[in-house]
Amino acid sequence: MGASRTAPRRVWLLKTEPESFSFDDLLSAPKKRARWDGVRNYQARNFLRDDVAIGDLALVYHSSADPTGVVGLARVVKAAEPDPTQFDPDDDHFDGKSQREEPRWVQIEIEALARLPQIVTLAMLKADPRLARMLVVQRGQRLSVQPVQAGEARAVLELAGLDPAKFLS
Repeated sequence: MGASRTAPRRVWLLKTEPESFSFDDLLSAPKKRARWDGVRNYQARNFLRDDVAIGDLALVYHSSADPTGVVGLARVVKAAEPDPTQFDPDDDHFDGKSQREEPRWVQIEIEALARLPQIVTLAMLKADPRLARMLVVQRGQRLSVQPVQAGEARAVLELAGLDPAKFLS
């Protein structure tokens, strides 16, 4: 499982609810690393399983927050593997139909790189013409894992007050 490639790394937007797992939680985790688990949408799962690769970057987006927006930058450090929460009946992400022999759900591991100097709110994303095609600003787009184009990632980092050249190759 998990993609590997020689092509340039990709950028992803990973949504999380800060009450469940925030960027601060990632920053305070051992080695600033944590599993990105609990994804229970097939399209998002397919991105994690088939496309996300070690070395890819992630814009961490707080949803169900005030305000919502991109709050941090992370890097994928471990490719997709079965998400153990699907088998744990005491976990909120338990899936009684998932079988250990053929797991439905995967997780990756990410490492925090930087808290954004300024949160890039959804309103800011929507207001910037460079980001008009970014998935997160599209009506009805609720996926927790979304691909981000290189130009979009550059624009988001600029809006946040970071130098894109330090992070994007």
